Amino acid sequence: MSEDGLDPVIHAPARLRIAVTLAALRDGDNLSFTKLQDLIGLTPGNLITHLRKLEDAGYVTTAKNGSGVTARTSVALTVGGRAALERYTTALRQLLDLASQPQTRDAQPDTPAGVQNRLRDTPQK
Repeated sequence: MSEDGLDPVIHAPARLRIAVTLAALRDGDNLSFTKLQDLIGLTPGNLITHLRKLEDAGYVTTAKNGSGVTARTSVALTVGGRAALERYTTALRQLLDLASQPQTRDAQPDTPAGVQNRLRDTPQK
């Protein structure tokens, strides 16, 4: 987890799109690798790389069924993946809320110090 609360595993744009796409499914549902690839618009190699990172973090599961031309790989978001995405979106919303608040005299609003001061002073839920 980064200092600002944004999970670096999910924060990468392609992985964020994967997590959000899978989160749109009901619990227990999955997508085929090819359908996910079509929806996300990544090459097979790029999608595999991002899925491995998400799988290593415990955020997705992949399962292969069949063999040869009938083989199908399905991808699903885990309970931990849903929780991580929820934490990520909560942290992102807090950052956006802080950015829209009036600024203090101590720090300039557009500097990292200004954002960090507001994050430090914000009570955690």
